[in-house]
Amino acid sequence: MNANTPSSTASGAISGAIGVDVCIVGAGPVGATLACRLAAAGLQVAIIDRAALPPMEHPAFDGRAYAIAAGSRRLLEEAGVWQRLPMESCDIREIRVTDGRPGRPPSRLFLEFGPDDADQPFGAMIEARALRVALNASLYATPGVHVFAPDEGTVTRRPEGAEIRTASGRVIHARLVVAAEGRRSPLREQARIAVTRLPYNQCGIVCAVAHERPHGGRALEHFLPAGPFAQLPMAGTAEYPNLSALVWTEGEKVAHRLAELPHEAFAHEIRRRMGDEWLGAVTPVGQRWVYPLSAQYAQRYTDVRLALVGDAAHGIHPIAGQGLNLGFRDVIAMADILMDVHARGGDVGAPDVLRAYQARCRPANMLMLAATDALERLFGNDNPVLRLARDVGLAAVNRITPLRRSFARHAMGL
Repeated sequence: MNANTPSSTASGAISGAIGVDVCIVGAGPVGATLACRLAAAGLQVAIIDRAALPPMEHPAFDGRAYAIAAGSRRLLEEAGVWQRLPMESCDIREIRVTDGRPGRPPSRLFLEFGPDDADQPFGAMIEARALRVALNASLYATPGVHVFAPDEGTVTRRPEGAEIRTASGRVIHARLVVAAEGRRSPLREQARIAVTRLPYNQCGIVCAVAHERPHGGRALEHFLPAGPFAQLPMAGTAEYPNLSALVWTEGEKVAHRLAELPHEAFAHEIRRRMGDEWLGAVTPVGQRWVYPLSAQYAQRYTDVRLALVGDAAHGIHPIAGQGLNLGFRDVIAMADILMDVHARGGDVGAPDVLRAYQARCRPANMLMLAATDALERLFGNDNPVLRLARDVGLAAVNRITPLRRSFARHAMGL
């Protein structure tokens, strides 16, 4: 039976045991990308998810999209995922950062990143459904990936290795188990790794809009008293040739009330925040999504034969659009370390390997969490003194070319 085909994950008892280098629990974007990247480098990988993978592929446009930083795009290319995207991505070539209030023109003091600040696009926008289709295709097509979905595993970790017994009857022996199950990671709880949570009492509204004029690859981050409002350029469709994704932050009650407004009233609220000076008239399309916002961080990323990645290790405010990209940075770091150990014939789950992973990722992730938290507190208010200070700060960074380019490269993950 080919472990790379959907038939290998059919329900019912499946006898036998397999040995792998790494077993990943969770087939979301971070876990699935890690599996493909490691297998592309010659490691044997098992990946388990409670959900069947094909039903994750939403057939219709639903308004959700990912902003993929340049460094994350390189990772997806190396993992063989980017090449399997079933629809076009849209390069982000300019980013304008402004400050203001709903219904009023933005401050004349702004920060803008353009082609002179990087030798490549800052990132790319892809539909969420497109990434899911590409990930599923890559998991089943990459030699060395054993997919168990829908399935669940009971994990036993010992110093000499890990054993995973699946509900379908398979036994998996692994040198390392990776928890990629998201913010409520059962494996993290099993390892008694403490988590610190920072509630924001906010929600993010996610949707898409068709607009009158082309966006030209420009993204907007508009800071408002209730939180940031982001417009992100997307590739057009036959029905909507000019299309953008929107992500904006409001208080919990206001966010739900806005998301439930009738079509014209909802469009009016969008125009009050985005204006129509350069995109023209806007029309909401697709579904509207509301997500609660919070930050959290694990006190450590590792335990015996266990490593945390992505949201299992950290979650940040979406103010800078770095949430998924931060998870992809974990994947880049882990892949670099494990591929090197594997090439030398070493043990990919050894304590020194896990220490190296935590030392490389956790300090940088904590800095990003602190930065996004500070940005939210600095920009998410209407204090006139702070408004003046942040506007002057944006304008100052805009004028200092080396600093502006340094910020751009960091956001790109390069």
